[in-house]
Amino acid sequence: MLAVDCDPQANLTFYLNHEVAANQPTLLEVLTGAVSTEDGIYPTQHDNLFLIPADRSLFKVSDFLSSSGAGAFILKLRLQKVEKLFDYVVIDVQPSRSQICLTAVGAANKVLIPVEATTKGVNSLIDTLDFLQEQSLIMAFSGEVLGVIPFRDRWIGRTQSLDSRDTIAAMKEFAGNIPILPSIRESEQFKRAIRTGKQLSELGYPDLQYPFEQIILALTQ
Repeated sequence: MLAVDCDPQANLTFYLNHEVAANQPTLLEVLTGAVSTEDGIYPTQHDNLFLIPADRSLFKVSDFLSSSGAGAFILKLRLQKVEKLFDYVVIDVQPSRSQICLTAVGAANKVLIPVEATTKGVNSLIDTLDFLQEQSLIMAFSGEVLGVIPFRDRWIGRTQSLDSRDTIAAMKEFAGNIPILPSIRESEQFKRAIRTGKQLSELGYPDLQYPFEQIILALTQ
């Protein structure tokens, strides 16, 4: 599997423990064509997982994408050169209407939308769905929305908070026929899992791991 970090904050690169050296190409150089796509791919500490990393310089690519005349399709064209090398390509993108987001959406055939279980999150979902519809109308997005993933779902003991319950119900209303996948609960155990490099089930929290298993199932069906 290939992971592509399309976020200038480079959180995916950080959590995969990849440190970008000064002379190493990143997604910026891949998008601009300064290097081949293969030269921007690195192995990770996980078997069969590779990464096109990002760093904060990625924001510089916006001018290139907007002036290229085909910004929405640049990442798709770059990834086509390595598509036979990977079974799956997962693209992590910032939640904004940026040029980087445009090219990420243009490269996607399936989209997962993480939505915070708050009123602000519901408003962001509406904006994202409108954005995808706009891109679809101009043929810049030809994929499908695989599902909506509520996160920071707040539970007190065995009881879901009223705010979380109401906002997830609102997501279902606005999403229409788009599936609402099992929610990711608010928990400090996620940080612990990342810190220790263990799965949540190994830490004794299989219920917290369940939403991620369902995401994998949705992607592989």
